[in-house]
Amino acid sequence: MRVEIWSDIACPWCYVGKARFEKALAAFPHRDAVEVVHRSFELDPGRAKGDSGPVIPMLMRKYGMTEEQAREGERRLGENAAAEGLAYLTEGRDHGNTFDMHRLLHLAKERGRQDELIGLLYRANFAEERSVFADDERVVELAVEAGLDGDEVRAVLADAEKYADDVRADEREAAELGANGVPFFVLDRKYGISGAQPAEVFTQALEQAWGSRSPLTALADADGGEACGPDGCAVPQG
Repeated sequence: MRVEIWSDIACPWCYVGKARFEKALAAFPHRDAVEVVHRSFELDPGRAKGDSGPVIPMLMRKYGMTEEQAREGERRLGENAAAEGLAYLTEGRDHGNTFDMHRLLHLAKERGRQDELIGLLYRANFAEERSVFADDERVVELAVEAGLDGDEVRAVLADAEKYADDVRADEREAAELGANGVPFFVLDRKYGISGAQPAEVFTQALEQAWGSRSPLTALADADGGEACGPDGCAVPQG
């Protein structure tokens, strides 16, 4: 079974939702048969690279919040994160363009290190004071910590077209699936879950998706063609 998760590094509910989903997956009896793939979704795709700033003023400007409301929202997000065992800085974080990080996540997918990288990017963005937006070298350090080659990572960052089409393809697909926000979870292309739902919701979804998998339909008689099996291969008859 495949679970695809559309998310953005700048999305706090994606950070929390990942932890809740993983809690459900860890208790799922068939967890070893579940493939998890992270897909790209930018919350602010028009933002220029290098354009970063504090989160609180951004929230006030984008959502029409007062400073008090923005700070209260961050405090509540911190409480939700803490309930999942996650660290969360409610003050001092910044916000910026995530396109390059999404490109690197596609590289990490090819190298089998995608989950490691996205976890480190979330931690760095939401729980550490050093910005992931102000300096590419910080992102390189995280990618190396995730198991990627530093020179390869720098080469991707230096080539703005590398994996750009993959990011855009993910975003188009999200739109086609009806996702207008993240996190957005898709189970076996049959079931969609929007938002950082409680772990119990993910548990129910995993069980339902697993139970509704279609059995294989045989298109030919199992005895009608030569094949190899545990006891060896069929011997051609003259």
